[in-house]
Amino acid sequence: MLGLWTAGRRGMKIGLSAEDLSNLVLWIFICGIAGAKLLYVINEGDTGKPLKELLFQRSGLVFHGALIGASAAIIIFTRVKKMPVWATFDALAPSIALGHAFGRLGCFMTGCCYGKTCALPWAVTFPDGHPTHPGNVHPTQVYESLLNFSLYAGLALLFRKRKFDGHVFAAYLLGYAVIRFGIEFLRDDPRGNTLGGLAPGQLISIGLVIAGGILWAKLRSHPLKEV
Repeated sequence: MLGLWTAGRRGMKIGLSAEDLSNLVLWIFICGIAGAKLLYVINEGDTGKPLKELLFQRSGLVFHGALIGASAAIIIFTRVKKMPVWATFDALAPSIALGHAFGRLGCFMTGCCYGKTCALPWAVTFPDGHPTHPGNVHPTQVYESLLNFSLYAGLALLFRKRKFDGHVFAAYLLGYAVIRFGIEFLRDDPRGNTLGGLAPGQLISIGLVIAGGILWAKLRSHPLKEV
């Protein structure tokens, strides 16, 4: 809700319809959940768990899948509604980081996405029955939440000074990729098979860096359009 409100305020400043943005958020939610679940099923497909269990268990949502699904929804919706695609992405990008920051606090309360064992003063211990019990672990969920709040603040400031349509979204892809790549080194929850010593989230983060760099290079040559 907070993400929707802030995105609407930014969108109106560049001439986007608040009603269109509100309708778009519904599709972002649906496609984001679908993408998050699909990527989870792909990651866990070789674990031997029944497909029904993977699809309908309470947990099992992967953020990168949500980002891909939500991005597809934005592209399709803006083309149907004849909205400026990259300007819309710019209005929404900071709110993605904001929503994700709150989402990671939810991860912390649920106990998923936990970190490796450590002896730091701020290490946390989860209740009996949790996979990490009784060890003290990095609160990686809180780390990522704080970093996403910081990313939101930086992107919100960048939005006011953006030089081209797609500027803020490209910066989001680059910024979040760096955050996630680093956090993965501290996480210890099951995340699928590694490749070359890198977790799936790190491999996707490399893809996000490439995508963000390509967008930045391609779109910066076009003047900022008035909408």
